[in-house]
Amino acid sequence: MKRFRQIFPTVFLFLLLFSAVVYGDTWTANKNLTNNAGSSRYPSIAVDGTNIYVVWTDDTPGNGEIYFKKSVDGGATWKANKRLTWTAGDSEAPAVAVDGQTIYVVWDDDTPGNNEIYFKKSVDGGATWKANKRLTNNAGGSYAPAIAVDGSNIYVVWFDSTSENPEIYFKKSVDGGATWTIDERLTNKAGVSEAPSITVAGSNIYVVWEDSTSGNWEIYFKNSDDGGNTWKANKRLTNNVGDSYAPAIAVDGSNIYVVWTDGIPGNPEIYFKNSDDGGNTWKANKRLTNNVGDSYAPAIAVDGSNIYVVWHDNTPGYWEVYFKKSVDGGATWTTKRLTNNAGLSLYPAIAVDGSNIYVVWHDDTPGNAEIYFKKGNLY
Repeated sequence: MKRFRQIFPTVFLFLLLFSAVVYGDTWTANKNLTNNAGSSRYPSIAVDGTNIYVVWTDDTPGNGEIYFKKSVDGGATWKANKRLTWTAGDSEAPAVAVDGQTIYVVWDDDTPGNNEIYFKKSVDGGATWKANKRLTNNAGGSYAPAIAVDGSNIYVVWFDSTSENPEIYFKKSVDGGATWTIDERLTNKAGVSEAPSITVAGSNIYVVWEDSTSGNWEIYFKNSDDGGNTWKANKRLTNNVGDSYAPAIAVDGSNIYVVWTDGIPGNPEIYFKNSDDGGNTWKANKRLTNNVGDSYAPAIAVDGSNIYVVWHDNTPGYWEVYFKKSVDGGATWTTKRLTNNAGLSLYPAIAVDGSNIYVVWHDDTPGNAEIYFKKGNLY
């Protein structure tokens, strides 16, 4: 027994040191991905192995257009910017998803006279691109698409003002975007439903959005377990006196993770909620930030029990990008400030592949908004 007591502190110390090594993270310096005469904003990112793909809106041509950039070596070097759209109107709010060498991009475009959703794909890692495909043709505006893919199955959600108030709509393709189902309306509410986010795991599709039906903004959830053929009833995830908005969602197996901005503390903070049974039941809300400033626009990525969240925060007196991670499925969290710039760092997006974490955002430090990139490694 005496020998056990002598050995235990040494073993315990080793385990603590080992845990610190395993669960630490290191980050590269910020990398400027654009250097344009106009403003580059609202990036989206997707990753497959060492291949990283970024899209954003850029007004350098005089109107908003969608641009693309890629790295094939984990972000060490980057190919030249590629312009994906040439339109008379504004192309905005792009989102990107990837499956192997096939890349899918959606965005909204007001060239037809009102905003519609468009789609474009590449089957060779972004070297060449197919023609734009218009996905909606509605009397109202279609805005802010989000995309998720599983093999050749593509799922898109957006909010649409065709009905009396904006609602969430869904569309899918099972042949890599060659053909598409008709638009499907997922909500029918008295209030406004907007800002959807989507994720997929096999035939299970999960969607979250913000909704004002209750009198203030709340987060709602809806899922399908058959590839979008049928859908379960809406599930309300928040019930707060403050406004809950700007949700993002990620999934790993049957574990679903949602983050959003919530005004219940009196200033906007980032909150988290998870389900470990495919969305049937949900854990209590968890507050991830407790700052003197405002925390906005969270994005989330997961890999196994590792959860990563980024957002922009003005606690320092100006907007910076912050990062938070959990290595135990959301039970505990650590925080890291990723930027420290003279300008404003806003609207980060995040992707993860194994131990590599990739973050992009737009930053006006150079004088106009440009796209920046940073890579983290969990070890």
